[in-house]
Amino acid sequence: MRSSPIPAAGTSPRWGARTWALLLVLCGVVFLDGLDVSMVGVALPSIRSDLGLSTSQLQWVVSGYVLGYGGLLLLGGRAADMLGRRRVLLAALAVFAVASAVGGLVSDGTLLVVTRILKGMSAAFTAPAGFSIITTTFTEGPNRNRALAFYTATGASGFSLGLVLGGLLTELGWRWTFLLPVPFALAILLVAPRVIPRDHPSIEGRRRYDIAGAVTITASMLLLVRTVVEAPDTGWGSATTVGSFAIVAALLAAFVTIERRSREPLVRLGILRSGPLVRANLGGMALFGGYFGFQFVGTLYLQAMNGWSAIETALAFLPAGLLVAVFSTRLGPLVDRFGTPRIIAGGALSLLAGYLLFLRLDGSPSYLGLMLPTMLLLGIGFALSFPALNIQAVAGVADHEQGLASGLLNTSFQVGGAIGLAIVSAVVSSAGATPTLDSFHTAIGVSAGIAVLGLLVAGSALVPAWLRERRAVFSS
Repeated sequence: MRSSPIPAAGTSPRWGARTWALLLVLCGVVFLDGLDVSMVGVALPSIRSDLGLSTSQLQWVVSGYVLGYGGLLLLGGRAADMLGRRRVLLAALAVFAVASAVGGLVSDGTLLVVTRILKGMSAAFTAPAGFSIITTTFTEGPNRNRALAFYTATGASGFSLGLVLGGLLTELGWRWTFLLPVPFALAILLVAPRVIPRDHPSIEGRRRYDIAGAVTITASMLLLVRTVVEAPDTGWGSATTVGSFAIVAALLAAFVTIERRSREPLVRLGILRSGPLVRANLGGMALFGGYFGFQFVGTLYLQAMNGWSAIETALAFLPAGLLVAVFSTRLGPLVDRFGTPRIIAGGALSLLAGYLLFLRLDGSPSYLGLMLPTMLLLGIGFALSFPALNIQAVAGVADHEQGLASGLLNTSFQVGGAIGLAIVSAVVSSAGATPTLDSFHTAIGVSAGIAVLGLLVAGSALVPAWLRERRAVFSS
């Protein structure tokens, strides 16, 4: 079964009003995701103070979102391909709006985490649906690269604006950081049906759903993220953690067996034979793993240890987001000229330099000497890596598997972020109720180590190409 393609409004280099309207709505959805994540991140210290949460409990306000998002992304991506991208996008966005409203009203930490899980689950359907609408609308090459550059830049703009809005709103009360996305979501829901074309799934023979595959992969992803998040509290070597990882491995093995035998698999395993797709997923894990951990540490370092206000912290992080928002839109021509592997490698190197620079943190943070140069390096790294990874992951993938490719990449982003955040949280929590400078140094070292892994993944594509070029030179 394949979804019928959306009319190719993006086939011409010159986009008309309809094409721009479609792109604007889809960018609005990803803008909302970025806005929501960053606003809540800045509000974490206020949430902890108001609800009396520990550092490990506070982590769940972030990890709950990651759990729902990472656990259901593969199912969300395939659902978009099979049920219709427009239908899935609108339904999930409605759930997101309701969960946001409820989250702003609860007064219990557990219920707050539940709403975050629901929002993550809804984003697991909106993200691949919106992404695959773009990749099936805009033809592969400069047209698609340009559209994806705008799309990823809008997400970064939402993130950077969310930092400032989160700081301002937290001064009024952290609940406003949950309530603000509601009118944005409702506005998009009103406009989206008018500009997103219908894409009814076409039926080839009798429609079949890979229920067994959906159950096993969703259960394995949910358990994997939950195990990684809980491991700092239960212990990485505890029987509970080891047993959970063993169950995850068993579920994944069962999933592979099911997919090999299924006539309509949820995930066509052959898609993983694509080297660029696999490298994009590994690079995505490293990108989010390092940055999620850094943001968590940076927020606690500035607010909990040094007494910075929420708005001061938001403004400190803002340069990185602005760089991503400005330069990501201009990445398309660079990708056309240099290719994604070189762009990704350059981004990984800039991220590594930023983390290493932040290791100089001490008891009295200097904005000009420490924060600003770190944020500039991280902004450049993210501006290069994030759009390039998105472009590389879907290049050469058939239209009816664009949702799957997007789901795989976004799953890698979230699982990588969950792992990085869990490790960093464990390092910070090991210092006790009051984090120490030593624990912050070690935690930032973890982010730097993850960035090294990302650089190695990027280099694995560049070195063979360089060797081929050298052989060609010598043979001539």
